[in-house]
Amino acid sequence: MDQTLIRHIVEAALLAAPQPLTLAQLAGLFPEDEPAPNGSLQQALDELREACADRGVELVEVASGFRFQVKADVHPWVARLWTERQAKYTRATLETLALIAYRQPITRGEIEQIRGVAVSTNTVKLLEEREWVRVVGHRDVPGKPALFGTTKAFLDYFGLKSLDELPPLAELKDISELEPQLPFDMPAGVAAAAVAQDIAATPSPSEEAGEDAAPEQSS
Repeated sequence: MDQTLIRHIVEAALLAAPQPLTLAQLAGLFPEDEPAPNGSLQQALDELREACADRGVELVEVASGFRFQVKADVHPWVARLWTERQAKYTRATLETLALIAYRQPITRGEIEQIRGVAVSTNTVKLLEEREWVRVVGHRDVPGKPALFGTTKAFLDYFGLKSLDELPPLAELKDISELEPQLPFDMPAGVAAAAVAQDIAATPSPSEEAGEDAAPEQSS
């Protein structure tokens, strides 16, 4: 099969799909009796990435696969398309999300100990409804408190392939410093996954207590 056609198919699929696509999903676009040649899909992705060098969009790999998204330098203009749809989050919500992202797995009580204030049930519920966090296990202590961690949806939303790509806490000066890049086919996001520097200097409660987690099996 011609490489140009393969590249066009990959490009069209990425533009049409409502979510990122993996290499396996892209390979599934081709019939069994005429599969894409070995290496051709990765080559197509590399060619598309290079072709975006002078465009307003870029091809990136996030946790769930590959997608096109708006580049940061044109984000402020394109974001106006979704002005009425932008969600607003309180500082408490962003700090809770940041603590889960950087200290996971972590319990609600540990979050409260670090922040010094109670965590609202609605805050945790909101993050779970956005599918940014989920219960990943339970702390092996009396009461078996739930342990929270982030999800692939969290990584996808903020344009990250893995948690290793989160900026070091020491580099963050303000809760709104980290601005997610705007996905090509999604409304503009709001800044999150950032945290005040005093959080970076605070030891994790689990580290202080030396408690071991009893994680649940992932389904």
